Amino acid sequence: MDVTRKIAEELQIKPSQAEAAVKLIDEGCTIPFIARYRKEATGALNDEQLRNLDERLRYLRNLEERKTQVLASIEEQGKLTDALKEQIAGAETMVLVEDLYRPYKQKRRTRATAAREKGLEPLACYIMEQNASAPLEEEGEKYICADEGKEVKDANEAIAGALDIIAEQISDVAEYRTYIRDLTFREGTISSAARDAQAQSVYENYYDYSESIRTIPGHRILALNRGEAEKFLSVKVEAPQERIIMYLEKKVITADNPFTSPALKAAAEDAYSRLIAPAIEREIRSSLTDTAEDGAIRVFGKNLEQLLLQPPIAGKVVLGWDPAFRTGCKLAVVDPTGKVLATKVIYPTEPHNKVAEAKREVKKLIDKYHVTLISCGNGTASRESEQIISDMIHEMDLKDVDYIITNEAGASVYSASKLAAEEFPDFDVAQRSAVSIARRVQDPLAELVKIEPKSIGVGQYQHDMNQKKLGEALAGVVEDSVNKVGVDLNTASASLLEYISGISKAVAKNIVDYRETNGRFTNRKQLLKVAKLGPKAFEQCAGFMRISDGENPLDATSVHPESYAAAEQLLGLLGYTLDSITAGSLAGLSGKVRDLQAMAQQLGIGEMTLADIIKELEKPGRDPRETMPKPILRKDIMEMKDLQPGMILKGTVRNVIDFGAFVDIGVHQDGLVHISHMSSRRRVNHPLDVVHVGDIVDVRILEVDVAKARISLSMILDEQEEAEKKHSKNRVRAKDKKSGEGKKKEGLNLSGLNRFMR
Repeated sequence: MDVTRKIAEELQIKPSQAEAAVKLIDEGCTIPFIARYRKEATGALNDEQLRNLDERLRYLRNLEERKTQVLASIEEQGKLTDALKEQIAGAETMVLVEDLYRPYKQKRRTRATAAREKGLEPLACYIMEQNASAPLEEEGEKYICADEGKEVKDANEAIAGALDIIAEQISDVAEYRTYIRDLTFREGTISSAARDAQAQSVYENYYDYSESIRTIPGHRILALNRGEAEKFLSVKVEAPQERIIMYLEKKVITADNPFTSPALKAAAEDAYSRLIAPAIEREIRSSLTDTAEDGAIRVFGKNLEQLLLQPPIAGKVVLGWDPAFRTGCKLAVVDPTGKVLATKVIYPTEPHNKVAEAKREVKKLIDKYHVTLISCGNGTASRESEQIISDMIHEMDLKDVDYIITNEAGASVYSASKLAAEEFPDFDVAQRSAVSIARRVQDPLAELVKIEPKSIGVGQYQHDMNQKKLGEALAGVVEDSVNKVGVDLNTASASLLEYISGISKAVAKNIVDYRETNGRFTNRKQLLKVAKLGPKAFEQCAGFMRISDGENPLDATSVHPESYAAAEQLLGLLGYTLDSITAGSLAGLSGKVRDLQAMAQQLGIGEMTLADIIKELEKPGRDPRETMPKPILRKDIMEMKDLQPGMILKGTVRNVIDFGAFVDIGVHQDGLVHISHMSSRRRVNHPLDVVHVGDIVDVRILEVDVAKARISLSMILDEQEEAEKKHSKNRVRAKDKKSGEGKKKEGLNLSGLNRFMR
């Protein structure tokens, strides 16, 4: 198989692009480096395309390696034919390779193995020849044996053993398994039933449930898997069994023989029910799970990327508030650079209720350090803390102070980590958590990279899936995000630096050690003096490292050192100098380059590289997060009881899942916008087509259930449009029901669903 050509076809890119990308990956280049600095070679493949390419490259190479192993094994047995070799060489999936290898694979002891040991294989061959002229019992009597280890008591036992051999032979035919697998996937269903119909759980909508395998969405597969793992559900795959057995009989019975045909029918049925069906069910469920996990990982990755790239709230002194009841609320004040100025514990909540004293202490911190923003975590006692903060702002006329509710997912993981202990050795776990909550709004990216990505809490069912695959995918998202933004070489922490292209954990620590020993970096070339950071690592990382007020103004930009000469020549040709970068006088640079192709040829670089250089020089060190929606800052608190259907509010998207989005509208409990309420003008295939984490959206209240802490929202703000869409949908459902195509609506109890799905 031509791997690169296969990848090009699958990803719908040119073979030359695939070949260039594969070559660069094999040379040890990272995905962010290739995407940013090797656009000419790859035809500007982006990070996502390159990661998909890398994933397929690894799969296809593993497939080729497995083919080689299988061919060698079969050849060693002396059973490799030209036809089989061609089949294996042409197989495009690991499943097909294993199907073809099955008859030659060493099996654990089976009923067929025991029958062969008893010498019943000739009888099996006799039956398969299908030209018997007398009842099989007569032939079977020839195999009655009393020898130890080969006991066959009577003719019926001999026939049964022979049919076991035939059943195993049938089950080993790759063609049959492929047909059955495909048919089951196309026409089969997956169903679930309650193990205890009286048990109350979030899985009650799955207690009597069935859906087509071909159409069931990933989030329902993951829900069924979790319900089964937690012993609430029994899940099974139901195939068109009669058609499958008829197919096997047609394949196996080649002559209408009254003596062998009934036996072969029995063998075909046994082969399917005992050997093929359980294996196919496992394979299909495994395949469905893999697909569901891949989808969930993609959604998690998109959510994580949006969260990491949320714009920093810069230039503010922030008071981080980690709410709690019995142990008190922990406070930490940090300056605009993230330096901790003060910490404090107050006890305004149950059981202490020292509200007045707490307000006085907070007011002192606000006055002393000129706090302008309070970042309150959204965990336990958050609602009570928010009420106190809101009351303070109004009672004390704190006009310059705003507050924001911050998602504290993962803060406890970070605060108890070795990294946090090294960063704040004199702080306890709660104090570190308060600092993290404060810093999260100042620079989300710099703070969130300290936390294991899957602990950040913007996915679905992340604790149920393959953790290695999830970890690798999310690490790639963090890597892409960090490199997209770049880092300040003189202030970045080791935990941030380790995500930079070409930098390992050890080298990241060495960079920090070098900085502490030798002072700040003044040019990028000094990176080559860092222990274990060689020329290859320098090539990969240099463009993503920024040095403000350094010796060369280009070091503060994303222009790679390999392009410095071209950048300086460009500036000279247009009448500028390097100092023009610092002066910020290059805003109209692109307008002065009238012929990009001619200029690129003159400078000896590619057009895409030149375009990137010009874009960077026009706005040196630009932060891509500047274009992201700004967080909503609040002064007033709203209660769930204040919400009324029809109200239109502004909210922040906190999490996107397969069937909707959770939106924070300022009442502590996130509301759910179901996918069906995201647009009245077009069909929404996935919520990510409409919203992303961090988006600020207008929503209309549909329904509020205070008792169940459930809020239903709609992004269709016009009630008439909503009604018309509902009427149209009801017509479609009525039509489906009439034609017998309707199906039971799935779902989980939405109360606490966002937490459940993690």
